[in-house]
Amino acid sequence: MSCVIMCPVYSEPSGVFNEIYPVWTYSYLVLLFPVFLATDYLRYKPVILLQGLSLIVTWFMLLYAQGLLAIQFLEFFYGIATATEIAYYSYIYSVVDLTMYQKVTSYCRSATLVGFTVGSVLGQILVSVAGWSLFSLNVISLTCVSVAFAVAWFLPMPQKSLFFHHVPSTCQRTNGIKAQNGGFVTNTTAANHLPGWEDPESKMPLNTQEPEPTPERLLVLKVLWDDFLMCYSSRPLLCWSVWWALSTCGYFQVVNYAQGLWETVMPSRDAAIYNGGVEAVSTLLGAVAVFVVGYIKISWSTWGEMMLSLFSLLIAAAVYIMDTVQNIWVCYTSYVVFRIIYMLLITIATFQIAANLSMERYALVFGVNTFIALVLQTLLTLIVVDASGLGLEITTQFLIYAGYFALIAVVFLASGSVSIMKKCRKQEDEESSSRVTTL
Repeated sequence: MSCVIMCPVYSEPSGVFNEIYPVWTYSYLVLLFPVFLATDYLRYKPVILLQGLSLIVTWFMLLYAQGLLAIQFLEFFYGIATATEIAYYSYIYSVVDLTMYQKVTSYCRSATLVGFTVGSVLGQILVSVAGWSLFSLNVISLTCVSVAFAVAWFLPMPQKSLFFHHVPSTCQRTNGIKAQNGGFVTNTTAANHLPGWEDPESKMPLNTQEPEPTPERLLVLKVLWDDFLMCYSSRPLLCWSVWWALSTCGYFQVVNYAQGLWETVMPSRDAAIYNGGVEAVSTLLGAVAVFVVGYIKISWSTWGEMMLSLFSLLIAAAVYIMDTVQNIWVCYTSYVVFRIIYMLLITIATFQIAANLSMERYALVFGVNTFIALVLQTLLTLIVVDASGLGLEITTQFLIYAGYFALIAVVFLASGSVSIMKKCRKQEDEESSSRVTTL
């Protein structure tokens, strides 16, 4: 649904940073986990309808709401809309066969990309060329989300879901670790031989007794907890997940407040702005980078952490330049570079995680990583942005965000160096052992 929203080009007074924007962050965090469970329990469609209704309320209030309290409520409803976005993607997986997951994922990402790009470009053209007002753009946006909401009523109701209404499939297996050939490993011994993965359950005694009946809801929560422990016991998955959560936190902050920074560099009342065009260009170039990454041949298990460190440092440099060089075109260019690198790395992280997990566990890991990112974003917002915290100026905020990404780079540089040294030492030990055996 969000893929059809017009992306309006707008300027904002500085007061919104400290008192209005934080409401979205807090709302998103509080709602994410209960929405995650409710989405699966209600089988997606009701939550999709809730998302559509929330977007309608958001855009209606954007058109007519006045006053600080009303705009804060607007941000709350937008928090509902973003928290329920997971239902859109989960619904697709519930109505297609497992063999179609890769294809429908491509369709969904393409639809989001096309919708965002068209909205950004059209919004920029209507403002810069046709001279339309921002009010008119928001009317178009309200119309789009209303049509999407109406269409959602005709979606078929799924009969199954990933957790609460799970239907066992012969294509799925019990321990959640995928083999390299794309199939699923159903026995623990085979799973333990997958490179970089270890199954802790293999060290536990099997319980041959019939388990006592457990209420369905409690059983689902227990399975989720067991899966959580299982997934994050793997160091490769933990590494990519930590970067995912840390970087997504910083990405949200930069994207949410970038237009405010641009407004301080070049106020919209003094010159024409091209924010919508920049969003479109960064999205398209990011999509090209995502496409190219599929052809990159590199041992991510060996060099992944070092690459995360290098690109995180480049992100930090782009944010620093965007903040310190008081030129709007430099800001635009730095923002494009920032988004391209992030979209490139988050795609790699998604593949590295999803390639070794079943769909159930991928949904869980995605939800946990997003939740952790929102917790970190909430803390960062509360301390740096919120008026009840430091309430810093927008330029100071971006200086902190640049330092934040630099810190991520240092952490992964240290972790990657240790990992490489351990692998080299292990390889040397193996070579020494082979020489002794030969002699």
